[in-house]
Amino acid sequence: MEITDIKIRRIITEGRLRAVVSVTIDNMLAVHDIKVVQGDARLFVAMPSRKDENGVFRDIVHPISAAARKMMETQILEKYQEHLALMEAEEQAETAAEPEAHPAAV
Repeated sequence: MEITDIKIRRIITEGRLRAVVSVTIDNMLAVHDIKVVQGDARLFVAMPSRKDENGVFRDIVHPISAAARKMMETQILEKYQEHLALMEAEEQAETAAEPEAHPAAV
């Protein structure tokens, strides 16, 4: 299994949810609504889930082995961090490009 694309769909700044991600596997299968969540100790990846009739959330899609989960989480979190760094660099570039305010001559 190879992750062939990771798209950061949405960045969230409030609450524990940090991002919503889509992943393409082997250029054949897309998995949407993967969440990047701020846990107590670290960021982690939560797979897409839905609430069953008993009110319990169950994963719709999930890795079978611990190694597959680790591989997916590592790649998704790396892409998330890259996306944040790119957003910050763009913001700094925009700030630097803004003309400085000059006081009006009196």
